[in-house]
Amino acid sequence: MTTAPLAAVADASASDLSDRLSRGATQLGLALDGTAHERLLHLIALLARWNRAYNLTAVRDPIEMVPKHVLDSLAVAPFLFGESVLDLGTGAGLPGLPLAIVEPQRRFSLLDSNQKKLRFVRQAVLELRLENVETVHARMETYRPGRNFSTIVSRAVAAADLLGAAHRDLLARPGRLLLMKGRDLDDVARMQDLSVGSVHVHPLRIPFLDVERHLIELRSD
Repeated sequence: MTTAPLAAVADASASDLSDRLSRGATQLGLALDGTAHERLLHLIALLARWNRAYNLTAVRDPIEMVPKHVLDSLAVAPFLFGESVLDLGTGAGLPGLPLAIVEPQRRFSLLDSNQKKLRFVRQAVLELRLENVETVHARMETYRPGRNFSTIVSRAVAAADLLGAAHRDLLARPGRLLLMKGRDLDDVARMQDLSVGSVHVHPLRIPFLDVERHLIELRSD
């Protein structure tokens, strides 16, 4: 794998993207090795290229994809628990793909019902050579894999859907349920009312992103 795909990114130079990614990861306390750094840049290039035809995300500028997609996803890496991770409603592979790149020792299942977006995710997994990722085309409410996951994370679904996954025994015990949110924390009370675990709220500081971000964590022990 090389950084050649970055040549297809017309809106930002490879050096700008690389520098922003390096500085952002450092601010998050993540030490990216050369392989992870290169794969994350490759992911941005793929997302920018596919976005022109498939409208995968509203973020068009690759330089903005670094904080809004990649660093935002990586901010939850310290909260992952156990060996297996399920990304519910992964969309264009977020946060699952960036997390799988920096956490190669864990197994990731990326689930979505949108075939178009999963087509991109499958291609990214192939090009990035991510042997620790499987893609799942299914609806959340009907997904029955016959196993559970140490961590279930989502950047897009509602708290009720995430809790539904836990109630269908998709979440291992002990396990972690991670819901990525902006400034709206109405889901906290809902999770406290409907869950049997302890709920914690973590403010997230995303480098180069001047918006409020939070992580709602449910610990099932």
